[in-house]
Amino acid sequence: MSEAQDTGNAAGEMRPTRLRDALRQARIEAADRTGVVVELRDAEVARLEILNEALDPLFAQVPEKVDLFDRGISQGETPRLWIDVVAHVLMGRDKRVYRFVQDTRFGRTVLVESHDVPVIVDAVTDYVARRIIEREHAMVVTGVLESAPLEKPRRGGFGTFALGFILGAIALFGLALFASLRNL
Repeated sequence: MSEAQDTGNAAGEMRPTRLRDALRQARIEAADRTGVVVELRDAEVARLEILNEALDPLFAQVPEKVDLFDRGISQGETPRLWIDVVAHVLMGRDKRVYRFVQDTRFGRTVLVESHDVPVIVDAVTDYVARRIIEREHAMVVTGVLESAPLEKPRRGGFGTFALGFILGAIALFGLALFASLRNL
């Protein structure tokens, strides 16, 4: 019985040491994974910065009066290069593919996906051109509506109310008079 207790004590002494070693090893592995995740995120940001620099000539040509675009890199859990409020570029699952997406009321739409920066630059250029044309059309429609002659503004809202009140009172008086004459 003492041998069994000795074996149990020996096993009991080994387990805390083993558990402690296992915890230490798990912490080291978690730190390594965290380091890898940080390195991947840094690599994503670096790739997005390369694309951002490649887009500089395009945005230099956008007229100053066009304020649709607010380009910048957001560094969150998923780094993104924002083109405007609804369109951005993010890295694909393998962290080497650029994915140019647009958020719509029906969900997110992938506009272009490519490994090559020039392909994404061309897609962003087309997108920017379409957005500028949409803005111009909206400005023309708004300008037409603003320049259209307006109807004569209505006045006398209180006067109309007072006239309606008086006519209603006369109608009720007439109805009451008619009902009383009928009963006679």
